[in-house]
Amino acid sequence: MTVETQKSGAEKPALSRKLQGHLAMTLFAFLISISFFIGKRAAPHIEPAALNAMRYVIAIPLMGVLALVFTPTSGRASLLKPKAIWRFPILGGLMGVYFILMFEALRLTSSVSTGAVLTLMPLLTAIFSFILLRQKAGVTVLGSLTFSALGAIWVIFRGDLGAILSFAIGKGELVFFIGVIAHALHNPLVRKFNRGESTIVFAFWSAVGAGFCLFLYGAPALMATDWAHLPPVVWLCILYLGTAATAGSYFLLQFGLLRIPAAKANAYMLLTPGYVILMEGLAGSGWVSPQVMIGALVTLIGLAILIASPEV
Repeated sequence: MTVETQKSGAEKPALSRKLQGHLAMTLFAFLISISFFIGKRAAPHIEPAALNAMRYVIAIPLMGVLALVFTPTSGRASLLKPKAIWRFPILGGLMGVYFILMFEALRLTSSVSTGAVLTLMPLLTAIFSFILLRQKAGVTVLGSLTFSALGAIWVIFRGDLGAILSFAIGKGELVFFIGVIAHALHNPLVRKFNRGESTIVFAFWSAVGAGFCLFLYGAPALMATDWAHLPPVVWLCILYLGTAATAGSYFLLQFGLLRIPAAKANAYMLLTPGYVILMEGLAGSGWVSPQVMIGALVTLIGLAILIASPEV
């Protein structure tokens, strides 16, 4: 067997893991986009703290069952008695900040604008990944993320050059940007904090940490909510968030983050504005202006450059 053949055979598993990570993050972005679409419709009817605490009432038992089923007997020690449990309230607290501020923002601005703010996360993740993990993004990666961020800024300011020059950013966009910073910090911490646990076990305990933080924060809102008279869209939102958008996305995010660098994994957030624009348009909510559409297209071009790059 030649050296080239041996090298090719050795590289196949690594390439397979990378491909798995990219596919996971593509699906992750789609699930998150639906959260903006349905969350916009539920946000006026319920306090964000109560909604996000309830999503974990569904998500934690679901993820616990999945973790128990898919974790072999030899690996259940980390499921039943995790090491360094302090890691999970930190990770969960950061995600809790993100979720609550997302729904606060959806009360104040459009789902397209919040989706655009989310596309700033990959660049922020690259910065935090360098600080915490010393992961260096290549020139192509940084260039495409910066290019995409410019497209996101164009969407956030609705294609208004005057608003950009005067930095007339809306309150909703600013609120959600703080949440995005929390999420971006969470992403490299997943890799830094992992102690060899499987993806599903680590995702389960991260969800427990988030649920714990959200229940502490959201207890007053939970007790004040008139659960018997909430419209169906809120229950639909809670069900979706607790299953696909929490249990599903937690697994996909951490699956992806453990297979490809955090900055590259989170570049798939760049799909979000396009997904949301399509959903809102098809739902009859109206299509964005051509100027805004151009900004969303720029973010997609940035993602295409990143995927085509040999650095990926």
